[in-house]
Amino acid sequence: MAKELIRLSDCKVAFDSNVVLNNINLYINDREFLTLLGSSGCGKTTTLRIIGGFLKPNSGDIFFDGVRINDVPPHKRSVNTIFQKYALFTHLNVFENVAFGLRLARPDGKKIDKHEISRRVLEMLDVVSLKDFGKRDVSSLSGGQQQRVAIARALINKPKVLLLDEPLGALDMRLRKDMQNELKQIQQAMGITFIYVTHDQEEALAMSDTIVVMEGGDIQQIGTPEGIYNEPKNAFVADFIGESNIVDGFMHSDGVVEIFGRKFKCLDKGFAPREPVDVVIRPEDIDIDVSGKGKLRGTVTGVTFRGVMYDIIVDFHGFKWLIQTTDLCPVGTDIGIRIEPDGIHVMKKSRFSGMYGDYSSYSDEYDNISDAEYDTEETAEQKGVRG
Repeated sequence: MAKELIRLSDCKVAFDSNVVLNNINLYINDREFLTLLGSSGCGKTTTLRIIGGFLKPNSGDIFFDGVRINDVPPHKRSVNTIFQKYALFTHLNVFENVAFGLRLARPDGKKIDKHEISRRVLEMLDVVSLKDFGKRDVSSLSGGQQQRVAIARALINKPKVLLLDEPLGALDMRLRKDMQNELKQIQQAMGITFIYVTHDQEEALAMSDTIVVMEGGDIQQIGTPEGIYNEPKNAFVADFIGESNIVDGFMHSDGVVEIFGRKFKCLDKGFAPREPVDVVIRPEDIDIDVSGKGKLRGTVTGVTFRGVMYDIIVDFHGFKWLIQTTDLCPVGTDIGIRIEPDGIHVMKKSRFSGMYGDYSSYSDEYDNISDAEYDTEETAEQKGVRG
């Protein structure tokens, strides 16, 4: 069972009347790779700063290994931070940059033996794949190499937690992806907790054990990458994590949702009859029927080639569906679309309802379609899935 390392309890941060963190509660486990994900101004960097000790919350408590640390200064916390700007010492070579923290006097006044410093620096450079770079000038390194130096310097004192604030923001896309893999490998090799801040949802999905989605100073959802992608809690999370078609709907009964006057089988339950809901359908979960059959039929109005698939826009009486498929459907093609029960996710209405997606109202002509035209009977297999 995972051991809790950090806990934030009812933490609030406000600057005058501007509330940046709204009484958030969060715990972080030992050896966990946790990502704070959200757009600019959502409170993710502020959360990182109060964990690191650079900012005190107006109210609430921060616990580290069960001990309240609100008044503990940054240098006395077993935490190190890496920012987007690596702040390397340009007058020192790679070896001396990494060794810098070890050469400082310890709290007991003792200094680390130079042979021990050399051993630990070389060991750390090996961890970050810079074994033969010790004598290099840091200004001669690439962006990715400079970041590895910053990581090695932050980890050399063996902190229990490493805080990373948008550390890949200055790198190009290819290097970002390479460094995502390296950061995860380093975290696993070192066996310490990483708390990572980013606005890039693909980055969060690729690296994290746990994702904390934030907006407006509040935590919107906490979960695994798979859980948040497949089961978003509200329209904000569904829109922020990946591409989504978000539409208005009504729950008829457990396992039956209505959108655009059509009834679809789904796996959701626990809603009131005829309860208004938000319905999320991921673009990759929509099947195309070029014969024009399907519960919904529309016309292709846009096609974009993405390398391994096409992004296709289909106009269904004013609603623009995004579909991702390997099949090319030229603009002007009339197609039908089908959605399996496990491709539909039903959410409670929230303050984000109506803010994302194309919420076009459907025509009255669809209100008179009989249920018989659209089979809503479950198969035995579907019943088994729902349990």
